[in-house]
Amino acid sequence: MFRFPIEQKVWDIFGVKVGGQPGTRPAVMIGSIFYEGCPLVEDEKRGVFNREKAVELLVKEEELSEFTGNPRMIDIVGSTSEALIKYIDFISEVTESPFLIDGATADVRIEAAEYAGEVGLADRAIYNSISLHCKEEEIEAIRNSGIESAILLCYNPTRPTVEGRLESLEMLLKIAEKAEIKKPLVDPCILDLPDPGMVAKTVYRVKDRYGLPSGCGAHNAVDQWRQRKKMDSRTYAIASAIASVFPLIMGADFVLYGPVENAVDMYTACSLANAYVAYSMKVDENLPPESREHPLYRIFRT
Repeated sequence: MFRFPIEQKVWDIFGVKVGGQPGTRPAVMIGSIFYEGCPLVEDEKRGVFNREKAVELLVKEEELSEFTGNPRMIDIVGSTSEALIKYIDFISEVTESPFLIDGATADVRIEAAEYAGEVGLADRAIYNSISLHCKEEEIEAIRNSGIESAILLCYNPTRPTVEGRLESLEMLLKIAEKAEIKKPLVDPCILDLPDPGMVAKTVYRVKDRYGLPSGCGAHNAVDQWRQRKKMDSRTYAIASAIASVFPLIMGADFVLYGPVENAVDMYTACSLANAYVAYSMKVDENLPPESREHPLYRIFRT
């Protein structure tokens, strides 16, 4: 493994630390709930869902987080502001985790961000996401909400290279500054089927050049395959795990791993990758994990 030459930023978001040198702290696992097609959702416009099953899933994920040592955040997805606000109320009530505000459109995200600010949840919220398409009203809403953290999505389809993504990041950092985002999380953005390799390299370059926490949703590359619908559950789990682990080897600080229903497979794969990275850094770089709660010690019980 490797040590980055510049200072690595570490953000504390409602008690969850993200960022730093590889191996010093475990990747933050971010599962999505109430996404389009989520079996929990009974009415996606009004935000009606099966509360009992949702609690069951979240408790199971929390147990995995405790077992592996990987902290969690929750990506809350909503197709309408009414639904997203109901989901935010639920998540803030039944968990103590930070959460991502992930609306289908800017209007949905704006209303939910304003609500989070009004009810005192801004310190738990991460805006998902700021892109180059952000308009002034969205930037103003983020700033007024008091939310200090956001995903910066390096979506650059006209130049889908490492350098193209870094160019978009330069512009995104200026937008984030206008929105008064103090804790940016950089997502190089999966665009195509073979992108996990390209994105993993971009994660490395982001940390090497800026020292900012970086990660991605590499599982999205697998979900785009035409063969996806023909895959059995184990084949899909293996493919998604490989895609998600690849950026971790290059220093990724967080993993947007997809539906929370996939938590068992994804925590298993990512925590093991974290342990391998940490052991290499401890032995070869004399840079051990900052806590015994790291997967290196949780998994191998050393």
